[in-house]
Amino acid sequence: MRFLEFLKRLFFGGSAQSTADKYTRTPDDTRFQSTLAPTEPEPSPVSKVREREKRTQYWPVLVPLRRERIRQTTHNGEDTAGPKKYALALPYIMSPDAYLDLTQDVQPELLNQWDLPHIVTPADLADWLQISLGQLGWLTDRFSEGKRPIDARKAHYRYSWKEKRSGGYRLIESPLPMLRQAQEQILDEILEQIPPHAAAHGFRTGRSIVTNAEPHVGQAVLVKLDLDNFYTRVRFSRVVAIFRSLGYSREISLWLARLTTSAIPGNLQFPGGQPKLFSLFLPRHLPQGASTSPALANLVAYSLDVRLSGLAKSFNANYTRYGDDLTISGDEHFRHSLRLFIPLARQIIRQERFVLNAKKKKIIRPMSQQRVTGVVVNEKTNIPRKEYDRLKATLHNCVRFGPESQNHDQHEHYQAHLRGRIAFVQQLNLHRGEKLLAIYQQINW
Repeated sequence: MRFLEFLKRLFFGGSAQSTADKYTRTPDDTRFQSTLAPTEPEPSPVSKVREREKRTQYWPVLVPLRRERIRQTTHNGEDTAGPKKYALALPYIMSPDAYLDLTQDVQPELLNQWDLPHIVTPADLADWLQISLGQLGWLTDRFSEGKRPIDARKAHYRYSWKEKRSGGYRLIESPLPMLRQAQEQILDEILEQIPPHAAAHGFRTGRSIVTNAEPHVGQAVLVKLDLDNFYTRVRFSRVVAIFRSLGYSREISLWLARLTTSAIPGNLQFPGGQPKLFSLFLPRHLPQGASTSPALANLVAYSLDVRLSGLAKSFNANYTRYGDDLTISGDEHFRHSLRLFIPLARQIIRQERFVLNAKKKKIIRPMSQQRVTGVVVNEKTNIPRKEYDRLKATLHNCVRFGPESQNHDQHEHYQAHLRGRIAFVQQLNLHRGEKLLAIYQQINW
């Protein structure tokens, strides 16, 4: 029958709608289909409540932090909403609404233990630094896009690249006066109150390169290791953890960490193009040039010092650290155990999230000159002969041709510079130091 209908439409033409109507679904067909697949009944109100209770039983509801909204009420630094406690509101770029986390999870017992200032809220931090809350947000790039300066001209640091003697470049980040003053206050009243590990000799009162070298005098073998990009690899999260461990709240730790770390602008020019290591400087890190960076680096490396000093002690060896220079020395038994010791030390360094510079690893035996942070330690602490001869020649030329002819580095206080170098020689070798002092006194200043 369908075939005849097809031939009829093919030869004589016809309405396709009339034929299609035969195969369209009627309301009765729809009702028939609905009887084949009955719909589920709607859940009752009681079952809805039980389902909601079941979900909350396994997925607890998160309680939001207490927050206070800070409204932007300034235009070009002028207050338009009348007098208030702070002259400047919080700056923003991404959003017109700025919030402060006022969660007070401070630990007063830890602050009292180290005699640290009690800072609970960002307003307390601004008062302690004697700046406004708006200036505090501006210094930390808190509400900037990406929480980093847009370009180098608007940053709170001045950037300069210094070429390393071993190859590559070192980024020097020097803070501007306002940020430098805040960092110096954080250093004096917070960081210097916390003692680092006893094995750390760098940037500590009463410690020097001489005290770092003394434990390694007269040893059978000397192992020197170097941490690659020491400051740069200390990230923002580790600095926050340091301030949290001192007893400060999460919010204050974030503000203090932003004051003491740096995030370079993405368009900062690198000498010679864009190398692969440029990505190391993009995340927030300790800036080399800030007064707080050495103290924070010593505290971050506390766990590293504990583990390496314990490892060295198990081998009856000595361990010291001066900044990124690690030195281990020991007797003949330790010399024969280096195949076991060095892989273990490398593993500890990697677990503590530092990177070992393989090019600077040195193993020095007594038949060679053993130096630790520039001090000879073969038999006693002494100045290297080449440095002594170089300083002696400089003093002789100052006597013959005048001190201006020898000030190649343009030191502002060249007289004090030479006197300090002589004092360092006297500390290591009194006899040689007295000879240099006699020549120094003949200079016509």
